[in-house]
Amino acid sequence: MNVIIVDYKSGNISSVINSFKEVAKDKVKIHVTSDLKKIKSSDKVVLPGQGSFKSCTDALNSINGLVETLNEFAINNKKPLLGICVGLQMFADVGYEETETKGLGWISGKVSKIDNKNGKYKLPHIGWNQIEIVKESKIFKNIENNSHMYFVHSYEFIPNDKNLISSTTDYSSKIICSVEKENIFGTQFHPEKSDKIGLQLIENFINL
Repeated sequence: MNVIIVDYKSGNISSVINSFKEVAKDKVKIHVTSDLKKIKSSDKVVLPGQGSFKSCTDALNSINGLVETLNEFAINNKKPLLGICVGLQMFADVGYEETETKGLGWISGKVSKIDNKNGKYKLPHIGWNQIEIVKESKIFKNIENNSHMYFVHSYEFIPNDKNLISSTTDYSSKIICSVEKENIFGTQFHPEKSDKIGLQLIENFINL
């Protein structure tokens, strides 16, 4: 089995690569590339994202044919895809970081700044938070409710269909931590920085 981590030059993804390779051992091939042919022929795709919504979508769009290839992979062919942090946020129709920017439109919704209640809550939201699993999800197999995950973000994805939310966390309000729509999975937290529980989630995705 081949798993592709899409490298579209959006920040440092070395911890994502290392975590997937640690879980995969010799059983699964992990490739890091933006080669369209390799993405098309892979079994699963990981879409990481660090930085702003605009910088990540710009970087994705700057590689000719990449967005179309990801659409074909996830939407037409319904193969498993995992978005991490801004990788999840880009599933949205639109994001409002820096300026209004069009997203991939895979899951209808928007990416807005977290309401910090007039400075009562620090932004960016950095550190470990407990997640409440609100919907049974294949990627939460063998992960206990109220487990701690690691976050770094100032913006949150708000999907129109609340049934797609699989976990939330309390920080100024109920912040959406993960979504699942058929073959498309996304986490706002960083599984690659969330110790053994994060590695379990990565393993669950690889084992889908």
